[in-house]
Amino acid sequence: MSTPDAIAADEAEASNKFSFMAAVSKTPKKQIQFADDMQEFSKFPTKTGRRSLSRSISQSSTDSYSSVASYTDSSDDEMSPRDKQQTTTKGSSDFCVKNIKQAEFGRREIEIAEQEMTALISLRKRAQGEKPLAGAKIVGCTHITAQTGVLIETLCALGAQCRWSACNIYSTQNEVAAALAETGVAVFAWKGESEDDFWWCIDRSVNGDSWQPNMILDDGGDLTHWVYKKYPNVYKKIRGIVEESVTGVHRLKRSTDVMFGGKQVVVCGYGEVGKGCCAALKALGAVVHVTEIDPICALQACMEGFRVVKLNEVIRQVDVVITCTGNKNVVMREHLDRMKNGCIVCNMGHSNTEIDVASLRTPELTWERIRSQVDHVIWPDGKRVVLLAEGRLLNLSCSTIPTFVLSITATTEALALIELYNAPEGRYKQDVYLLPKKMDEYVASLHLPSFDAHLTELTDDQAKYLGLNKNGPFKPNYYRY
Repeated sequence: MSTPDAIAADEAEASNKFSFMAAVSKTPKKQIQFADDMQEFSKFPTKTGRRSLSRSISQSSTDSYSSVASYTDSSDDEMSPRDKQQTTTKGSSDFCVKNIKQAEFGRREIEIAEQEMTALISLRKRAQGEKPLAGAKIVGCTHITAQTGVLIETLCALGAQCRWSACNIYSTQNEVAAALAETGVAVFAWKGESEDDFWWCIDRSVNGDSWQPNMILDDGGDLTHWVYKKYPNVYKKIRGIVEESVTGVHRLKRSTDVMFGGKQVVVCGYGEVGKGCCAALKALGAVVHVTEIDPICALQACMEGFRVVKLNEVIRQVDVVITCTGNKNVVMREHLDRMKNGCIVCNMGHSNTEIDVASLRTPELTWERIRSQVDHVIWPDGKRVVLLAEGRLLNLSCSTIPTFVLSITATTEALALIELYNAPEGRYKQDVYLLPKKMDEYVASLHLPSFDAHLTELTDDQAKYLGLNKNGPFKPNYYRY
């Protein structure tokens, strides 16, 4: 049962949902019928978009310390899935998961998730007759959970063929991966992958026999960058890319059993993710400090009651350090050396570049595994720093995201893929686009029945007075909820 604190964190997380899509080619397809009022997507600022999509592999998952020194659960101390010969009940071997025999268990988890993802199931029922994704070959790289399973099976029901890998080496639910493989989805993922496994799985998802992707669904850009760099000819034939990310601070609470009331916390970065973290921490009773480079974000933090500081000013006194910048070298060894005993360090950004974990892999420091994804790093004088998920993205490495929150994200992703795949020639140029308000409003409307909510409708006179279409969109593209 969720506590009020966890619910507050979930709400903060939902408000920080951020998705965009990239139009890559302009092959014409039929227009889908349920999005008649779909506006052209608002362009994402070009420099930012290109910077996100062209992130080098050296600034992604491969920046961490060699996986030889990484820890995995005791259940993983057996033969690598890559060395196993496994087949589904139908005889397919086009997958690589931990244990295909867990498929039945994973199927039950997917069925439970479907109960909370009614909007996505509604979309599946409305559109599966016309198969708007018929001919779409979608390669995906996301967290592989029961909720993602509902999304993947929805895409398949709408006509797509899917191949999938995991965007995080710790977040895969093995039984769900097995269930998807059993249904015929080519899944290459398991919990506790090494760095080499991570890129091998991405490569296998791209390379299928007599199969070439024409759409990408990505979480973090690793797949997009891999295809762009290694398979330029494949990349040129991609019609569109959908990218998303979410976050939530309550995973930190669940991983450490720490009470946050009165704790001193510094959040590095007050962007989309940092704002959600700070709001959740404030609700938990923590004393929150913020570091920022942007004066506007810094002013927003100040007006929310947070003290804006430099990391060096508070590093000796804080109990928790959370990075949310998307940058690199934010928390360095010099900061780690100055932290007090028991300080918790973790990362909410997608890439594992923010905390200098490699500097902690030295002979004078001792690593002690406390529980899954929780390590003590012990200094010679006995000081201990608690490191979560080895500096990787915390949210799904250490806990789960509420299914309803993921329903909103997954439904949006499905619509974005349908729109890109079916867009007529000339609608989108080769650029990066924010999702339109109209699409977000449609997704929200699909979820309102879960709350028995009833919208008020504008009269013709009211709509004219406001200069709006009665059916939306109701806010300009620059409006931030």
